Amino acid sequence: MKKIMLKTVSVFLVTLILLIPVSVVNAEEAQPVEIRAKSAVLMDASTGKVLMAYNENEQLYPASVTKIMALLLIMEALDEGKITLTDSVTASSNAVSKGGSQIWLEEGETMTVDELLRATAIYSANDACTALGEYIAGSSEAFVDMMNERARQLGMENTHFDNCTGLDDETTTHLTTALDVAVMSKELLSHEDITKYTTVWMDSLRNGETELVNTNKLVRFYEGATGLKTGTTSKAGCCVSASAKRGDTHLIAVVMGSENSTDRFETAKRMLNWGFSNFTTVVPQVDISLIPDVTVIKGVSKSITPELAPAKAVLIKKGDENSVVQSVDLAADVQAPVIEGQVLGTVTFSLNGEKLGVCEITAPDNISELTFSVVFRRILSALGKI
Repeated sequence: MKKIMLKTVSVFLVTLILLIPVSVVNAEEAQPVEIRAKSAVLMDASTGKVLMAYNENEQLYPASVTKIMALLLIMEALDEGKITLTDSVTASSNAVSKGGSQIWLEEGETMTVDELLRATAIYSANDACTALGEYIAGSSEAFVDMMNERARQLGMENTHFDNCTGLDDETTTHLTTALDVAVMSKELLSHEDITKYTTVWMDSLRNGETELVNTNKLVRFYEGATGLKTGTTSKAGCCVSASAKRGDTHLIAVVMGSENSTDRFETAKRMLNWGFSNFTTVVPQVDISLIPDVTVIKGVSKSITPELAPAKAVLIKKGDENSVVQSVDLAADVQAPVIEGQVLGTVTFSLNGEKLGVCEITAPDNISELTFSVVFRRILSALGKI
């Protein structure tokens, strides 16, 4: 009887263990902070280095986090001079028909690019985003094609957009990943003017008649918040790409598929807090004494003193600031002619065997080849003949 009972208890325990969600167990064991979401990524906005990742390649519905790609294309169009902030945009019947979050555009109503950009970035207005997309590309379909092409260019291999808003009631293929969202967030933040919109807590349109309140609560309550975009649907759950900058360190925390808004924001805050507590951004200082002059073979000058391109900032763990190693690879000589800006070598920075970055060593001036006519003129000059 005892054997039967023990066997029954054993079977029960094995069954219970098998029923425990493996993803939750792994998340607790692998991550330095509690992650209440289906997937998450913490990325350095400057270098693209991933500091924390959980199910980062799982394809999920992004909801309005989709608009990060739309905003990227809008900022690129502005920077390239294809559109201006003062351009007037007329709302189409297609744009005004969008559901979800909106500023209730009426067909034929006009607003400037700046006003629609504020509505999109702050309030996540689907009608405003669609109107901007149509203005840039000519149609919603063409704009979505641009979004997918830009995703391909950025290496977002697990992403496909069906629209520019993130509305997913009628799609099963509008999908992306936490890692891909971090990648497009990093690219968007490279356009510094976007934070003039994504850091605004409250604004208004139509002479104050339409109030805009940021859907990203971290903008108001998290120190150094720079944006970026929230998203919520029944399919996607609660999502956010939250960015923040403290000092020279700029981080992106992507959270996808949280059960509620509190979990979304709290997970993002925990990830950002961990990142700021454990990492710092530094600009490596090159030891100039390790870079000698370079001999110029058959040049009008016998040697050249190289110059260094500005070193780029790198993200390292706090406490490792004095452990960065630099190695110089510099040519002993170079054949004339030498062109200004010509690369003569490199300085490579590394930490614990991991390559952090490279700084180029270049020629500061042009050096012509030493020809017979140059030598002849020098001889005449020395003899006082010229």
